[in-house]
Amino acid sequence: MDPNASGQSSQPPSSFQWLSFAYQALTEIPYEAILPQTDTLEVLDLSFNLLDDVYWNPALLGQLEKLSTLILDCNNYTSHIKFPFMASVTTVCINKNNINNLPVFVEEIRRKFPNIKILSMMNNEAAPSYFNGGSLNQYTDYRQYVISQLPGLEVLDDTEVLEQERVQARRTYWLQQSHSSRRRKDESRKHTHMLKKSNTVI
Repeated sequence: MDPNASGQSSQPPSSFQWLSFAYQALTEIPYEAILPQTDTLEVLDLSFNLLDDVYWNPALLGQLEKLSTLILDCNNYTSHIKFPFMASVTTVCINKNNINNLPVFVEEIRRKFPNIKILSMMNNEAAPSYFNGGSLNQYTDYRQYVISQLPGLEVLDDTEVLEQERVQARRTYWLQQSHSSRRRKDESRKHTHMLKKSNTVI
């Protein structure tokens, strides 16, 4: 008897390590095509689409346990995008989107991609450079901030993270955090002193 007589194929579904959905004017993620590749998919390219924070719910991408590279270039993502926790991801490309709040976005990257080594976010407002009107000081400060928050980062945008940059980033942002903490303590101490003083007035 022909094993295919019932019309069902005996072949297993195709499995892929790399999938691209670029240039398809997508407004939502095609999960029906992506999730069957949970056991094999390592690179997912969703660039040059119409995805944004309203329509793109990335929670199900957390099922892709082998995914290492996520490419989201040229969409409409903002600083407030929420990713699933993905320890396997080491590369995120999110160039040319609508990211304008660097601390908010970098904190999300830090929390959700703890093993990230390559981050590219060129041509976003939050990533000033010569290409989008940023000054050298703005570019340097941007790099130092991101490097200080993502200590395992090896490449930021198209430039390798140097050890001297890493040292300077830690020094700069440790000092800023230290000064901020000291200022809060001084303000708290001053407030407590004023309260005690006001309580002694008859």
